[in-house]
Amino acid sequence: MKASNILRIALVSLAIAVPAMAQVQPDVITVGTVSGGGLVDVPVYIRDTSGTPLGIDQPSGSRIQSYSIRVSYSPASAVQSVTFSRAGITAPLTPTFENSPSAPGSISLLDNFDETTNLIPFTSNMALPGNQVAHLLVAIAPGTPPGTHITLTLDPVLTQLTDEGGTPATIETVQNGRLQLVNGAIDVTSSSVPTLGEWALGLLATALAIAALRFRLS
Repeated sequence: MKASNILRIALVSLAIAVPAMAQVQPDVITVGTVSGGGLVDVPVYIRDTSGTPLGIDQPSGSRIQSYSIRVSYSPASAVQSVTFSRAGITAPLTPTFENSPSAPGSISLLDNFDETTNLIPFTSNMALPGNQVAHLLVAIAPGTPPGTHITLTLDPVLTQLTDEGGTPATIETVQNGRLQLVNGAIDVTSSSVPTLGEWALGLLATALAIAALRFRLS
């Protein structure tokens, strides 16, 4: 076969292969967008896309079994407190490692699971946003006015997916193009002004009545 024909075949093969490679979509981590006041529950999802280095469609040892998810919230003054914990398909599982470090204006969730005993049961190519794996419980700060928009932004550097052992060859990040992040938000719908319950109001009224009686008798 002539060298020109070999080159032509190679170029055609490459032209076919490149679009096919380009069609592989990344896995996706999504923070939900919700409305509410008081204590707000914000779901966090992972979509396991087939064809990526990690996934339920991959051989044993190359499954999504570990994640690091860091969320920043702003304005921080609108958040009284926040917790980040497992939910959805990871709720019944037992991690080999779990931590939820926080800093002013941000919180993270790090989980690692043994693939043999605690396989994360992702549904491959599930419709977006995918399977819920965690949630944020956000207590809106008292006095935050209705209409306040709190952004929930995923950190593009510290948010990543790995297998159980954290193999460098299959790690998925925004930087290597294997991971896509979708940010979320909270739209505050009611003012979180602390109120006294009926029993507390009753005690307050009784105390005021006793104080007034003592004042009259003095």
